[in-house]
Amino acid sequence: MNKGMSLYKLGMIGLLILLLLIPLIMINGIIQDRQNRRDVVIGDIARSSSYSQQINGPMLIVPYRKKVQVSRLNASQQRYEETVEERGRLYFLPEKFELNGDVKTEVRARGIYEARLFHAANNISGQFVLPEHFGIGDDFADYQFDEPFLAVGISDIRGIENTLVLDLNGEQRDFIQGTDVPLLGEGVRALLPTQNGTTEQTLKFAFELHLQGTGQLAVTPVGKSSYVHMAADWPHPSFIGNYLPIARTVSADGFSATWRTSFFSTNLQETLNRCAVDKICNELRARSFGVSFIFPVDQYLKSDRSIKYALLFIALTFAGFLLFEVLKGLAVHPVQYALVGAALALFYLLLLSLSEHIGFGLAYLLSATACVALIGFYVCHVLRSVAHGLGFAVGLGTLYALLYGLLSAEDYALLMGSLLLFGLLVVFMVLTRKLDWYAIAQRTAKPVAAPVGVSHE
Repeated sequence: MNKGMSLYKLGMIGLLILLLLIPLIMINGIIQDRQNRRDVVIGDIARSSSYSQQINGPMLIVPYRKKVQVSRLNASQQRYEETVEERGRLYFLPEKFELNGDVKTEVRARGIYEARLFHAANNISGQFVLPEHFGIGDDFADYQFDEPFLAVGISDIRGIENTLVLDLNGEQRDFIQGTDVPLLGEGVRALLPTQNGTTEQTLKFAFELHLQGTGQLAVTPVGKSSYVHMAADWPHPSFIGNYLPIARTVSADGFSATWRTSFFSTNLQETLNRCAVDKICNELRARSFGVSFIFPVDQYLKSDRSIKYALLFIALTFAGFLLFEVLKGLAVHPVQYALVGAALALFYLLLLSLSEHIGFGLAYLLSATACVALIGFYVCHVLRSVAHGLGFAVGLGTLYALLYGLLSAEDYALLMGSLLLFGLLVVFMVLTRKLDWYAIAQRTAKPVAAPVGVSHE
């Protein structure tokens, strides 16, 4: 190639790379559309079963009535005193709160899309300590107390799978619908025996709560001392919320995790005191933790990741062709570059369509094998050498293998990608370390010939 032809070839290759962006952008749009459709289907499944679940409570509520004197003005603008009855509630959080959850997951499918539901068998126990005179003080005699109740907030009550029965100091009491406490949201409550409050009382409670949900399970640590333990058959937990577990184990068979908190770490009592009585308190619900049951890297995310490396793959493949041109004195036509680039671009469409039916791993293997075989067969004829074509195919297959490891990594993708690029740069520099690029620019390459056969050099 003379200098002008060399610049022309490089310009054509650059233009081809830019043109290949068009199908790559279109394929990336298809990936986004399929991912959005998947999210819609998961939302539909959750809408017909139950959404993510959060357990808030239990909380003990004591309604009260109190007669107070208020000053009013009559029609003559004269002030007089009137006795009125004031109504309110006292809120108590557990002294101890313990939850032990055993979680099983299942897959619900709608067409080719899947959603993962969980079934959590929760054993909840603890105790309330009601202070003398309910902590009111000297004017305790001015109060009259109505029937107290224990309330548990459950974000989606459709997911309750069992009959709820409260064990309170050995006595069985049924739960009824509704918390009757707006700051807890939806849920259930159980009516308790009337408490006179003249002495300090300890109320031990326990109940089973079986919940179905989609997405995540969260718990608000309402106790002055809270202990939560969860075990599940899901091997890809994502721990969420304000507090990480103090201990956890994750294996291919599932995970187990343990949380411990206190009022000193959650500041929940002060948060409750700041909440206006009978009003929604988002701050209280926000002080939670839990687990998300989602795929950390699903086929759509992996496909999206893989297409981000498409231009790199195309550029490296074209660089391989250029190396053969300058090292072996062969000429590769821009049309041949374009056909190989099209095969590399179609790999991503094959990968996406197959992964929706047979899983990402097998889809990647079949798509990569098909593309490597096709390009290897074609390159054998382009380079007029079986040995060169097979060597090119082996190199391309190695790149696909390295990319698969890169896509499967959740925490080391950037490190692996950096090392891969550095390694490829090393290989390129080693192979071209003795090339006289000025001499190559002046050299005339062999003319392109239509392949009539394949030599076995």
